[in-house]
Amino acid sequence: MNKKKVKQKLISYKNAPGSAVLAGLVFLASLITFAALFFLIVYLLIKGIPHLSLDMFALHYTTENVSLLPALINTVIMTVLALLLAVPLGIFSAIFLVEYAGKGNKFVEIIRLTTETLQGIPSIVYGLFGLLFFVTTLKWGMSLLAGAFTLAIMILPLIMRTTEEALKSVPDSYREGSFGLGAGKLRTIFRIVLPSAVPGILAGVILAIGRVVGETAALMYTSGTVAEVADSVMSSGRTLALHMYALSSEGLHTDKAYATAVILLVLVIGINSLSTIIAKKISKGNENGED
Repeated sequence: MNKKKVKQKLISYKNAPGSAVLAGLVFLASLITFAALFFLIVYLLIKGIPHLSLDMFALHYTTENVSLLPALINTVIMTVLALLLAVPLGIFSAIFLVEYAGKGNKFVEIIRLTTETLQGIPSIVYGLFGLLFFVTTLKWGMSLLAGAFTLAIMILPLIMRTTEEALKSVPDSYREGSFGLGAGKLRTIFRIVLPSAVPGILAGVILAIGRVVGETAALMYTSGTVAEVADSVMSSGRTLALHMYALSSEGLHTDKAYATAVILLVLVIGINSLSTIIAKKISKGNENGED
């Protein structure tokens, strides 16, 4: 069967040379993307792993150990806070746009235009907004809470759009079958539609986590660069990305900056892998439930 398919493809490419050129360009683009990612990972591992040491995981930061553990803890706290703020609001907004708002609604079009505009705003602008509003006007000061609210605004459009597309991908037959069995609108959404859309929603959450973990410009003006574990959400603290930026900009601990980049890379890959496993388990659970 495989040989027959290959022959059929070759024949189709001979009849349409443009298709062969396009297929080659697509393959080349995929190869370049993979090569760039592979080179980036290998380069960071080669430059960073030799400089990893136990001193870098001390609980308190000093100029001697240049510990990244406080920044790692702050990163986890910041990510959790930002997701707690943005994920529920983004999911509920997407549910309203897909399930409740009528087609051709001008209000919905305005919301979508606003969402797309927010996605294109540079992070430094979000940082300045957070500095003026959360830090200065609300008098929260340089704190994890100010940084989390700023990041929540940043990732909200991403979560909204991915959740909206995930909800749209759920077949209407699922909704019709639920309504036919006597379920109401709200029950259908939370028991039928949302579980089916979980893999797509998690994909958006994964992208949001990547943006939160790697953000520097917005947090520089809102959460601060204190190299200690924050005592509370109202305390200042740097994240891993800010820690790496500070080390590289000082020029005194460039090797430690590469080591921090390795930990940041491992953290992002670990979160992505865990989210993928969770999405697969949820998908299998839904399939078993349908069976």
